Amino acid sequence: MRLKLAIVILNWNGREFLEQFLQNLIAQTPDWAEVVVADNASTDDSIPFLQNHFPNVRIIQNDKNYGFAQGYNVALAQLDCDFYCLLNSDIEVTPHWVEPVIALMESDTRIAAVQPKIRSFYDREKFEYAGAAGGFIDKYGYPFCRGRVFNTLEVDEGQYDTAMDVFWATGAALFVRSDVYRELGGLDDDFFAHMEEIDLCWRIKNHGYRIVIEPKSIVYHVGGGTLPKENSFKTFLNFRNNHFLLLKNLPKRRLFPTLFVRIILDNVAALVFLLQGHAKDFTAVYKAHFALFKQFKQFSAKRKASEVKAFAAYKDVYHGCILVNYHLKRQHYFNGTRFLKK
Repeated sequence: MRLKLAIVILNWNGREFLEQFLQNLIAQTPDWAEVVVADNASTDDSIPFLQNHFPNVRIIQNDKNYGFAQGYNVALAQLDCDFYCLLNSDIEVTPHWVEPVIALMESDTRIAAVQPKIRSFYDREKFEYAGAAGGFIDKYGYPFCRGRVFNTLEVDEGQYDTAMDVFWATGAALFVRSDVYRELGGLDDDFFAHMEEIDLCWRIKNHGYRIVIEPKSIVYHVGGGTLPKENSFKTFLNFRNNHFLLLKNLPKRRLFPTLFVRIILDNVAALVFLLQGHAKDFTAVYKAHFALFKQFKQFSAKRKASEVKAFAAYKDVYHGCILVNYHLKRQHYFNGTRFLKK
């Protein structure tokens, strides 16, 4: 029987999180949904643990570590259902977290992707960095959220308890229509990890679909489960993939002016890393620039596939610079339409 929803955890050496969170996830999964663990060739005992303790959980074993993007693409291609939920292994779900999301998506076929409200697992009254109450992006490609701008995390006091359209939904807990996912080719394999969900969401919006936050659904996220925050490879991926994101999705008239300013701003960030004693992060910025130039032709070809939709989503980009709002104007909060000092 074709299931309505597949909740898919992409695992890589995450036995600890599977042991901590999987039982609760299974308990909170309705009978019309299936929990699947897609394993990216883990070298720990994740697979024996699952086989011994969760024999009824479907396991998809990838033949190597494909990273987040391709790892999910390989796994999801093997599933037949109406909706996917891409769920990080370090997520604690709550009762009835699935039902309001699916009800919302079934109410409007133009809603292609939805995220729950994301709170911090360790500081449970606060929003969590990766998604908070829905994602947005500024004109230079800097992502931010309702409830989280840079490292400022708000306490959840119900201020964002209305469903609304957002620019991107977090890959930590991403519900997406399977037919739209397949239509757009899924996550971009070349991103490997980080910001691939923003790229997917931008393409979804370019094709006329909606992306929504459903705060009736709440999950708690540990964060940094695969790569710690202070990691130069993560710095490289964030800078490189941000450039790829802009190269693929900006309108032609905005592409080169935006990349020109971003490279200047990246040099400032690199200098800050160096002054703070983070030499590896300093180097990672320039490795990211080299990757942009090396793969410029490849990603230019990818953007041509999107031009048929005239980059319609650009109108929903925040057309200011959050660096100015945050550091100069001291506006550390975004309510979904404008920045505030609070």
